[in-house]
Amino acid sequence: MSKRYNIAILGATGAVGEELLNVLDERSLPIHKVRLFASKRSAGIAVTWQKQTLKVEDIETADLQGIDIAFFTAGSQASQTYAGRFIEVGAVIIDNTSAFRMQEAVPLVVPEVNAEALDKHRGIISNPNCSTIQLMAPLSALHRVGGLKRVVVSTYQSSSGAGKRAMEELRDQTIKLLRFEEPPLKIFSRRLAFDLIPEIGSIEPSGDTSEEEKMINESRKILSLPHLKVSATCVRVPTFIGHCISLNVELESAVELSEANEALERAEGVLLCAADEWPSTVDVVGDDDVWVGRVRRDRSLDCGFNLWVAADNLRKGAATNAIQIAEALIARDLVRVNLT
Repeated sequence: MSKRYNIAILGATGAVGEELLNVLDERSLPIHKVRLFASKRSAGIAVTWQKQTLKVEDIETADLQGIDIAFFTAGSQASQTYAGRFIEVGAVIIDNTSAFRMQEAVPLVVPEVNAEALDKHRGIISNPNCSTIQLMAPLSALHRVGGLKRVVVSTYQSSSGAGKRAMEELRDQTIKLLRFEEPPLKIFSRRLAFDLIPEIGSIEPSGDTSEEEKMINESRKILSLPHLKVSATCVRVPTFIGHCISLNVELESAVELSEANEALERAEGVLLCAADEWPSTVDVVGDDDVWVGRVRRDRSLDCGFNLWVAADNLRKGAATNAIQIAEALIARDLVRVNLT
């Protein structure tokens, strides 16, 4: 009988934690037992999964023995605080925060693109930023046919990228404004309902935001292109789920439009839309593919293309990619901590 694994989710009551349970229910990960963890404030909450009632455990007092794979989605501080305890009991961590992404010894993985990076893990694998994830398969496909020279991205990121409370704030703001009342402002720096916020994360010394720097640095690491020219502008938009990206790519060598389309159509995890179609957030919600449309030449460049890229940020941008990492670990017999 093939091995079955004990799975843990830290941050089980958040938006991504809930989506992890949904995706685990849909995919064929060989599971023996699922355990849910959160802060003391959420401990004791009952969650129904596969006709079972799972009680959320207090991470501070829980016995972690027996856990094989742990999904972290409770924020960078929690990841840094509790990673050591999970590794001590032999659990492999798949971390959905930014805590470890740029550490050299920690693989940053989109399985369709760089699953081989898992081979050298030492107990922690990082799940990339949601917007970075949905770029990787299209960029990798174009890199294979023409070599990436420069990438310019403009993101349109939904409220769920900032968590469940951000989605609730967008809902409440919308209701208040439709009633001609003052909208609540707790999560976002400015009103999001019926507006846009071209600032996600903190402003860094470079002038870019922390979200933009994540996209730049993570793209280079995943694609193994440390000197790739990347420019990013990240915008929060008043939608609930699904991120969209305007992507401009300059290649090293000339590629026909038909070649670019063929490469995208062959790329694992990419759904290429028909020439007269384009994806929206409504299309991608609940789907695990990265949808690509409006592929066309950039007429200002000799070797340039424009693309429109959309994905469900809670699924492929977070939960699904994390579970695909777990599937790849199992397939490669890497569910173990190697500290030597």
